[in-house]
Amino acid sequence: MNRNIKRAAVLGSGVMGAGIAAHLANVGIPTLMLDIVPRELTDQEKKKGLTFEDKEVRNRIAALNKEALKKQKPSPLTSKSSLDLIEIGNMSDDMEKLAEIDWVIEVVVENLDVKKKVLSEVDQHRKQGSIISSNTSGISIEAMSSECSEDLKKNFLGTHFFNPPRYLKLLEVIPTKDTDPEVLSFMKTFGEDVLGKGVVEAKDTPNFIANRIGTYGLLVTVQQMLEKGYSVGEVDSVTGPMIGRPKSATFRTLDVVGLDTFIHVANNVYDQVEGEEKTAFEVPDFMKQMLENGWLGSKSGQGFFLKKKGEKGSEILQLNPQTMEYEERRKLKTKATEMAKQEKGSKRKLKALISAKGDRAGDLIWSIVKPVLLYSAELYGEIADDVPSIDEAMRWGFGWELGPFEVWDAIGVHKSVERMKEEGDQVPSWVEHMLEQGFTSFYKQENGNVYFYHDGEYKEQSFNPKNINLKRLKEQKEVIKKNSGASLVDLGDGVAGLEFHSQSNAIGLDIIQMVNFAIDHVDDHFNGLVIGNQAKNFCVGANLGMILMEAQDFNFFEIEMVVKNFQDAMMRLKYSDKPVVAAPFGMTLGGGAEVCLPADVIQASQETYMGLVETGVGLIPGGGGNKELYIKHLRNIPDGIDFDLQKVANSVFEKIAMAKVSTSGEEARENGFLDSKDAISVNGDHLLHDAKEKVLALANSGYKAPKRTKVPVVGEQGYATMMLGAKSLALSGYASEHDLKIAEKLAFVLAGGRLKEGTQVDEQYLLDLEREAFLSLVGEPKSQMRMQHMLMKGKPLRN
Repeated sequence: MNRNIKRAAVLGSGVMGAGIAAHLANVGIPTLMLDIVPRELTDQEKKKGLTFEDKEVRNRIAALNKEALKKQKPSPLTSKSSLDLIEIGNMSDDMEKLAEIDWVIEVVVENLDVKKKVLSEVDQHRKQGSIISSNTSGISIEAMSSECSEDLKKNFLGTHFFNPPRYLKLLEVIPTKDTDPEVLSFMKTFGEDVLGKGVVEAKDTPNFIANRIGTYGLLVTVQQMLEKGYSVGEVDSVTGPMIGRPKSATFRTLDVVGLDTFIHVANNVYDQVEGEEKTAFEVPDFMKQMLENGWLGSKSGQGFFLKKKGEKGSEILQLNPQTMEYEERRKLKTKATEMAKQEKGSKRKLKALISAKGDRAGDLIWSIVKPVLLYSAELYGEIADDVPSIDEAMRWGFGWELGPFEVWDAIGVHKSVERMKEEGDQVPSWVEHMLEQGFTSFYKQENGNVYFYHDGEYKEQSFNPKNINLKRLKEQKEVIKKNSGASLVDLGDGVAGLEFHSQSNAIGLDIIQMVNFAIDHVDDHFNGLVIGNQAKNFCVGANLGMILMEAQDFNFFEIEMVVKNFQDAMMRLKYSDKPVVAAPFGMTLGGGAEVCLPADVIQASQETYMGLVETGVGLIPGGGGNKELYIKHLRNIPDGIDFDLQKVANSVFEKIAMAKVSTSGEEARENGFLDSKDAISVNGDHLLHDAKEKVLALANSGYKAPKRTKVPVVGEQGYATMMLGAKSLALSGYASEHDLKIAEKLAFVLAGGRLKEGTQVDEQYLLDLEREAFLSLVGEPKSQMRMQHMLMKGKPLRN
């Protein structure tokens, strides 16, 4: 059966339901969002003379929750226009609309009887063959569909999104014994390719995979804290990035999730298991007291942490579980933590901590990691069929850098099992059997292929062909050339990839040299080039530290040489004889955006935060960014349409002067950094593949390098207009004297200097103006103060 989801419906518009509806709208799926009819009129509705017969009243809950999407941070929407794809209604009047829906997602209250009732109503109105799913976080999928029709059962499964749905990658798909295998296969592919998720098939067990192990791990950590006298702050200081977990670590994570939500999830397992496992999921008394007090975390203003204004400004206090009072936050510093900080990578840091027996930090980490490893091994086969599914669920759902079995490999399976036995722990028999057979790790890699242990042998792990993994690829193929900042690799099919790998992927001479080499080599040996990488961010800009150091040493000739080389390299990218596609993601700032703008096509990730932010460090773009963003805006204007050149210049001026950064790939398009020929990949893992396909499409269609044309500028009069706006901001107190100086330089560059409006100029002329303005600002003491502040504090200085 050929399936296609053209329309979806979400039943329930709470935080999760509205978030799922927003994510569906973000990827272009028109979505019907329904909720219950309110039980009472509001005072405002009474004043308006409204009754329960009015649609405004009956749809109020869904309407308010749709409106609330605009205010949530981080935003669940990639663009405000996504809201246009969400239609609202209620579950009393609008269920017949389900007859037009291809996928119905139930997201009502976590109560089995309520869910069964809703599914019964869905069954009456849905069309045959439509897919029905539940977003439950732990209620039995089988049980809730037990009284439904055979067709619904066949097309029913669990689809457990993680909150917030836009940002958290994991989608657990849970089939029942009645689910049609074709439906399961379709939803796994759809989840990955269309929704951009990391899809894991889970079994119909309490809390499925990630919440089962994650909740257990959090409760173990709380128990160890209470038993061994650690403080909330001490635990958080070592259970975050130091062991490959998110910055929010343990208790900050609980504050963000909400204590009420966490306790509900914990109780769900507690009610369904027996023995020691039941004891492990019992919520400590002090957390129950927090719940009674309403100390739920971020949403209530206090939880495990409380932000309070003191004599020294705002400070964050930690809860003392014994006294239930807030006190000064403490961090855990030991020899082991200092050693771990010196190590590179989570695996080495974790190993250093766990090896430190007798160290207060080392003992804490071992006491919370060990139970999670054993528990994950005990659940193997019960919650998932293989080791990678468990690891992927924890990485994608909880933001762990390493899943449990990857952690076990990192610290050494044989050595850690011996320690567990010495300490009287029962190791699952299958792990002992694995070691007895001579298998010393859960994973192994050979020639870029990954294998995992399964039933007495290593099985090759299969990956979606769209997932190009640069690390594995470089193990399979020899790197063409590399230096300290970048590598040129063969992506296959006649396409080369230029990968940045300097610190923070900051652009320096090393990357510029590799750009030039890549262009020459690709022109001779490949069909085209992709510029992309798989670091945390695409590129945060130029090497600011190097620029500041040279400026403070008055080496302006050196700075000009670097800037000129950067400009020249970007022009070579733009006019290369072979197609160039940039694949940005994450932070793509300053020089990172300047690398993308000259490319033939930008294939951006949905999560691309792109902007020319140089004014924040007292400069303007120096690598051609002003010119390229201006040209991009001109290119966005349809042929044959009369336009106001001044409005175009003003728009570009505002975006650069205000250092506007997109909050998504879609917003980058709205800001003019992407145009009609550029595209967006919803699944970040598919980004390099999609970029590579763009290169091949261009090459196969007889690619010709773009012709160099002149650029119309607004000239002296346009410069005055831009400065008028800047001076208005300064007079209103929104811009400092130095802001005004930066704006003056920027306006002069965008205007093309002292020319007549409409004068056509060569790109090199604009680049020369840009470089001159950049160098003059680099020498300004206040600009240098801004650069220094950014390097030291990580945030802009307004001086």
